[in-house]
Amino acid sequence: MKALMIVSILLPIFSGALLPLWRFKKRLHREIYVGSAVVLTSLIVFCLLLDRPEGPLTVFPLTDKLHIVLAFDGLTGVFAGLVAFLWPLSSLYAFEYIKHEGGDDRFFAFYTVSYGVTLGIAQSANLITLYLFYELLTLATLPLVMHSGDRRSVRAGMKYLGFSIGGAACAFLGLIVLYAYGDPSLTFAYGGFMSADPPRRTLVLIAYLLCFFGFGVKAAVFPFHSWLPTAGVAPTPVTALLHAVAVVKAGAFAVMRVTFYCFGTALLRGTWAQAAAMSFAVFTVVFGSAMALREQHLKRRLAYSTVSNLSYILFGVTLMTPAGLAGALSHMLFHGVMKITLFFCAGAVMYKTHREFVPELTGLGRYMPVTFTAFAVASAALVGVPLLPGFLSKWNLATAALSEGGLLPTLGVAALLVSAILTACYLFTPVVNAFFPPAGEGGHGLEMARDPNWYMKLPFVVLMAAMAALGMGSEGLLELLSRIAAGTL
Repeated sequence: MKALMIVSILLPIFSGALLPLWRFKKRLHREIYVGSAVVLTSLIVFCLLLDRPEGPLTVFPLTDKLHIVLAFDGLTGVFAGLVAFLWPLSSLYAFEYIKHEGGDDRFFAFYTVSYGVTLGIAQSANLITLYLFYELLTLATLPLVMHSGDRRSVRAGMKYLGFSIGGAACAFLGLIVLYAYGDPSLTFAYGGFMSADPPRRTLVLIAYLLCFFGFGVKAAVFPFHSWLPTAGVAPTPVTALLHAVAVVKAGAFAVMRVTFYCFGTALLRGTWAQAAAMSFAVFTVVFGSAMALREQHLKRRLAYSTVSNLSYILFGVTLMTPAGLAGALSHMLFHGVMKITLFFCAGAVMYKTHREFVPELTGLGRYMPVTFTAFAVASAALVGVPLLPGFLSKWNLATAALSEGGLLPTLGVAALLVSAILTACYLFTPVVNAFFPPAGEGGHGLEMARDPNWYMKLPFVVLMAAMAALGMGSEGLLELLSRIAAGTL
C-alpha cells in the first residue's frame, strides 16, 4: 500500500506533463485521457483511505538529516479525501467550460499536474517535503491563473506569484528555526517536536508567526488576501480550484501542520504569538464578509467570501485545542463542497449568458433553474442554515471557542455571527432577485439563457446531494474528525 502513495502523486503529474505530446485531434479523446488519469488517481486515494498504510515511506534523501518522506495519517486523509472527491467533478465541469477559452492541452496539462502536487502536500510526512510540494503548487497553478493571456490575467498571475514567493520566504525562515531548535528531520508529530520551553523562546514564537503568515498567504489571511479576488480573472474551473480545493486549502492545511505537528500547542498556548495569529484570523472573518457585501462582480464577491471562510478555519486552528482543530477540519471539508458549488454556478452563468455582475442576475432563475437551485442550496449551507453542513461546522467552531473562554475566542464567536449575517445578505440577495425579480424587471435579453449541458449540471446534482448528506448524516464523520484532532487516529 505504501507504493500507492507515490503512484497517487506521480500518476497525475506524469499524465499532465505528457498530455501535450499526444496531440489529440478529437476533444473526446483528450477528455477520456484526462478523465481516466484523474478518476484512477482518486480511486487510489480512496483505497489508501480505506486501507491506510502504516509508517512513513522515504522517497529519497536531500541531506543526511532531511529526506523526502511520505505518510498517510488522519490529517492527510481529510485533505486528500476532499481533493479526491472534488477533482473529478471539477475536471468534468472544465471539459465543457474550457471550450470557449482555448489552449485546452496546456490547460489540462497543468490542471492535472496540480492534482498530483496537491496530493504531495497532503501526504508529506515532514515539513521540508510539504514545503517543496507547496512551492511546486505555485508553479503548477501559475499558468492556470494566466491562462487567458490578456493583460489582466498576466497581472493577476504576477500578483499571485509575488505574494506566494513572499509567503514561502517567510515560511522558510520559520523552517530554519524549527530545524535549529527542534527536530532536524522536521518530521510531523502530533503535539509538535519543539520543547515547551525552548532556548531563545521569543525567536521561536516569531518563527511561528512567520510560518502562520507565510503559509497563510495562500489561505488569504489579512493583509495578504488581495491576490485571491484578483485571481478571479482566471477561468472558472481555475478559480474553483484556487478557492475550494487546492491552493487555499493547502495554505490552511500547512498552518494546521506547523501549529499542531511542529511547534506544538504546549509551546504556543497563552502566548502573544497565539493572540496575534487569532486576532488576524478573527479580523479577516469579518473583513472578508464586509468586502463581499460591497462587491458587485459575482466571482469577486465569492472570492471575498472565501477570504472570510478560510479564516474560520484559521480561527479554529489558533484556538489550539482538539475541539478547535476538529471545527477547523469540518469547515475545511464542508466549505470545499459549498464553495466549489457556488463557483460552478457563477461560471455556468458566465458561460451561458456572459453576465458577470450581481444586478445582471435578475430573473435568471426562471431560465436556469438547476444552476440557481444549486446556488441557493450552497448559499443556504454557507450561511449556516440548519440541516446543511455549514451550520455544523460553524456550530463546532463556536462551541470550541466558548468552551475555551477568554476575550479573543469570545470575539471570534461574535465575528462568526456577524459574518453569518453578512453572508446571508451577499448570497441571498442574488438568489431572491434571480427567482423573484421585481415587477417589470428581468427577462429582457434572457430568452436564449439555459442551464448548461450535463458536463456542468452533473456536478451540481452530485454536490447538492453531498451537501444534503453532510448536513443530515455526518455524525460518524464528525466523530472521526474529533479523533483526528485529538491525535488518536
